Order: sequence, then C-alpha cells, then structure tokens
Amino acid sequence: MAATATERGLLIDGEWIQTGDWLDVRSPYSGDVVGRVARGGAEEARRALDAAERALAAPLPAHKRAEILVKVAGLIGRRHEEVARTISDEAGKPIKTARVEASRAMSTYTFAAVEARKLAGEMIPMESAQAGEGKLGFTMRKPIGIVGAISPFNFPCNLVAHKLAPALAAGCPVVLKPASQTPLSALLLAELEQEAGLPAGWLNVLVGPASEIGDVLVEDERVKLITFTGSGDVGWKLQERAPRKRVKLELGNSTPVIVAADADIETAATKLAANAFAFAGQSCISVQRIYVERAAYDPFVRAFVPKVEALKVGDPGDDETDVGPVIDDDARTRIRAWIEEARAGGAKVLAGGETGELLKPTVLAEVADDEKVSCEEVFGPVVVVNPAESVDEAIERANGTRFGLQAGVFTTSLDTALRAADRLEFGGVMVNEAPTFRSDQMPYGGIKASGNTKEGPGWAVREMTEERLVVIQR
Repeated sequence: MAATATERGLLIDGEWIQTGDWLDVRSPYSGDVVGRVARGGAEEARRALDAAERALAAPLPAHKRAEILVKVAGLIGRRHEEVARTISDEAGKPIKTARVEASRAMSTYTFAAVEARKLAGEMIPMESAQAGEGKLGFTMRKPIGIVGAISPFNFPCNLVAHKLAPALAAGCPVVLKPASQTPLSALLLAELEQEAGLPAGWLNVLVGPASEIGDVLVEDERVKLITFTGSGDVGWKLQERAPRKRVKLELGNSTPVIVAADADIETAATKLAANAFAFAGQSCISVQRIYVERAAYDPFVRAFVPKVEALKVGDPGDDETDVGPVIDDDARTRIRAWIEEARAGGAKVLAGGETGELLKPTVLAEVADDEKVSCEEVFGPVVVVNPAESVDEAIERANGTRFGLQAGVFTTSLDTALRAADRLEFGGVMVNEAPTFRSDQMPYGGIKASGNTKEGPGWAVREMTEERLVVIQR
C-alpha cells in the first residue's frame, strides 16, 4: 500500500471500528492501492441497526437537522479538493469531473436542508363533507424509521449524498453500505457529518459483502425503507425479498437521443460528444443511442465524430483528461466483447473500437436494435448512431427498450419537442440538452425496468416519511 493511501474503519454508533480484516481499494487507472477499509459483515450490520434504533428513539428537531445539513455542505466546500481527489482516486473519474461531483454534493445537502425546514403536512377541508362538519383535520409527516441505503461505485460521493441528506432531513437514521470498489468517499462524507454535529447512531457506514450486510438490511424488520441504486437484477430481487418494506430503486437505462432534421447540429454534436463519454460512459444516463433524422444524419456524423476523437483519454488525475478508465477488468472485458459482437453483426466503427488498457470513446453506426450495445446498458464509452426516416420512427425505436430513465430530443420545433415529450416512455425528457443532464433538486427517476422512485431531496424526503392524519372534534 502506498504511503499516502487512506485507511479507514467502519462507522458504527459514532465510533470508527477496525474489525481486523481489511479490503483494499485500488485505482482503476493504475491498480495501486489508494486506501483500505475495515471489512464488516452481518454482526456489524446488526450492531449498526441497534445504534440506529437508539438514535430514532431520540429524535432531532427539524431546525437541528437543517443546521447539520448546511454545515456538511460548508465542510465539503472547505475540503472540496480532498473530496474530489478521493472520488478520482478510487473511481478513476477524471479530476475535473470529480470536482463537479463534489460541488453537486454540496447542492444536495443544501437542498435537503431546505426540505428539513419546510417539511410539514397539510390541512384537510373536513367541512367540505357533511360528516366533517365541526371537525378540524390535518396531516403530519413522520419519519418512516431506519433507512437501509445501498449505493453504487459510479458517483461515490453525490449518490451517497442523495441517500444520506434526504434521510436526515426526514428524521431517519441510516445504515449505509457503499460499493466496495469506492467506499472512501462515503466514509469521508460520514466524517464530515460527524464534524457537523450529527449525533452517534444517526449514520452508520459498513463496507463488505452484500451477501452479509445486504441480507441483514433486507431481513431485519427494523429497517423500514431500503434505497438502492445499481443493477436492475439486484434491485428487483431486493424488492421481491422485502415485500413489506418500502423499497426505492434507481436502476439502469439504455439512454436514447433523437436529433431531428431541424436541430442545431453543432450544438447537438457538442453536447452529445461530451455526455456520451463523461466518466467513460459509466452513468445510468450516459448517452448510448442516437437516432438522427435521415436528412441530418451525414452532417451530424461529420460534426460528432471529430469531437469524440478530440476527447483526451488518460490519467484521471490529469486536469486535461476527459475520459479515464472503466471501473475494473471485468467491465473492460465485457464492453470489448459487446463492441466485437456488434462489429461482427455488421456495425461500422466510426471512432475508437480499439482495445488497449484504456477503452477509447467508441462510435458505432448501422447497429441492429437487438445488439447488446443498443438494447442493454453498456455502462462504458460506447455510443450508437443510427439514421431514422422520421422523428416518429426515432421515437418508436427509442421506446423499444425495457428501460425508461431519461431520454433527449434536439429540435427547433416546439411541436416536435412536445410530441417527443408526450410519447417518449421515460421518467425524464430533456429538450435541446443531453439526457445525461441532472440538477440535484429536480425529480430524477425512471419507469419500467429503470426503477420506481424519484430522487431529488424534495421527493426523496417525502418517500422517507409517512403521513399521519389527525382529526379534532371542535
């Protein structure tokens, strides 16, 4: 292990615990150990739930929760470069992109603080019915209880923030299991929450096998809500195993974009080149399928491919790098195989397609809709560009997937934009913007196989509370 590598214990009931067993965290770029983390299991998970149960018995008032959330945002700001470097080191995310993620985490905590201060029920118009005459009715928002949170590797700071911050705003203690490939950012956030004054037990962070920690979160009745971001196969199985819990899933996508013949081609090419390959395409809403109306197809390709080829591939710690490594060897092997399958099926390689240690941004054309690079989630630096005879055909092909997270359309026609927004079967539709766009206060989530929830503090806080009706006879 390098002398500068980070070493962290698990956080249980306000204490940093060393278990005597360690997990190495390696750079996806160099393979060097950038940190090691104490390995937890079922015993530690049960201890964490005990601590969370004690915390829940001593509620924090809303103003105190809001104050802590604001302080965390400020601490991320003061240690911004450290947070960004931690993200970059463990995830292989280009440092300039990691800095954006750190800033977004500040926004997530800030918006959650706002929700903590305004969380309230509503008045019920009791006297609108004869039976309600003389009665006063209102609802209260109460914390649902202990939250079990499971986060992925690709946004190891901000996707953790999207679970921790709303839970605290709602008044719910959390037991968090971050991805074992990228736990350092989550543990750093936990440290900052402690520094901001979060009492013991309100946040517990465990790193270790899902078969041990995840099973406890699923099976223990004290966990009232599980929030999961990651693989669809894993997420839907979680829901099946926990039918009496509230299970909120944010899963994958095969993200489509439609470029109409009347679109601003230069703008579309610029935005899509950047957003297809940011973090090597390892985002649920990375641009993956581009359908270009026939009349604009050749001009779009001529504008798009040089912009892709101009992206700098290399060391994620370099300020100039646009595209770094994928997370591990297994991912790289799978992505290479999918590219080769598409090539064997007749796809043309317009850019990239090379299989060095770092996968170059790859553009494929004339790809059949049933190839894996079209119908499955690549989660890598690959984009498919196909012509469509009309916007209607493009919409139909965009919808031809089991996924439904976000989609995009580029057009100068308001009619086309509204028609696409109405007919695209996705949780979000971006117009003249890449569907990779996400602002942290907006409702973000998918339909169909892409999930069953909306993230964004204003929505997540309500998911993490229960509504209680109060009726008073006057």
